[in-house]
Amino acid sequence: MSDKTYNVLFLCTHNSARSIMAEGILNSIGGSRFRGFSAGSHPSGRVQPLALQALRGLRMPVDGFRSKDWAEFAQPGAPVMDFVLTVCDRAAGEACPLWPGQPVTAHWGVPDPAEARGNDAQRAQAYWDAATTLRRRIELMMALPIASLDRLALQREVGVIGRV
Repeated sequence: MSDKTYNVLFLCTHNSARSIMAEGILNSIGGSRFRGFSAGSHPSGRVQPLALQALRGLRMPVDGFRSKDWAEFAQPGAPVMDFVLTVCDRAAGEACPLWPGQPVTAHWGVPDPAEARGNDAQRAQAYWDAATTLRRRIELMMALPIASLDRLALQREVGVIGRV
């Protein structure tokens, strides 16, 4: 098994819910093998409180999150990403920056919980559903034998996870 730490960037348009939750989940369960980051193409500047509530429900830390622009991760000196995963359809359709190091990319679309309507419990459930979907996909990615897969196989496997 490789001692390499894999950097994973989760992208969404506003970087206020799905990508933030994915970052938190990966950093909570990824151990020393994975490090999560998140960003948005048009960051909202705030993190959705219901996203943090969903992370708390998964017994994960919620401190230190901020909504940030994806340009931060395309700058010299930024961590080099091994994976760049879009978690919203809008971000997947946008022209992304060129990421140093040619990371594996995939789309893991998750319905936007911020668009959920209904009472407080129904809205909270939408965030919970998004968080548990992301957690399952992250667990599947972590189970891949990354070090033994060639780039094309890894690209294919990470893409398949986004359809789970």
